[in-house]
Amino acid sequence: MVKGDEYFMIRQMRRDGLSISEIARRTGRDRKTIRKVLGADSAPVFNSRVGATSKLDPFKPYIETRIEAGVLNAVKILRELRSQGYEGGITILKDFMHPRRQRSKATVRYETPPGYQAQVDWATCGKIIHRGVVRTVYCFVMTLGYSRMMYAEFTLRSDTRAFIRGHINAFDFFGGITKTNLYDNTKCVRLAADETGVK
Repeated sequence: MVKGDEYFMIRQMRRDGLSISEIARRTGRDRKTIRKVLGADSAPVFNSRVGATSKLDPFKPYIETRIEAGVLNAVKILRELRSQGYEGGITILKDFMHPRRQRSKATVRYETPPGYQAQVDWATCGKIIHRGVVRTVYCFVMTLGYSRMMYAEFTLRSDTRAFIRGHINAFDFFGGITKTNLYDNTKCVRLAADETGVK
């Protein structure tokens, strides 16, 4: 069942030119439901019962805690609730979890104070013909942790020399250096793997 605010949101997405499949993907709803909403003459009207309670109400704080902990599987949570005395069904649980699960799946940002940390990565940007030779284009990227301000430099090399030059140019661009840098598993900063495979 689609509530009023979601009804209007779906219709607005369609007016904005989104396909039914894309609307379904963004809302987490079935395409049949999206078609039904788009074909409806008016928004659904609900008669809410004042003071009505749900079998799920006593368990909602626990469910929210589990979702925050990263448990997003309704069947797993239902099993846990059953052991606590919950007698309701899975549909009401899924309806409660759906919007919270979408929020939980959003990217978690790792916050740092200003000037503390930058993240450094290499990206491969395809091939070009340079002086008659096909070459790979690389991009050195440094992103400040606090402001998300980004410096990008394209180069034909991804070796240590280009890596150091990228740092110098990025720090010059930012007007200072960060206290620490966070690196992905780039060859320019890691040591060789030991016998356990740890680098």
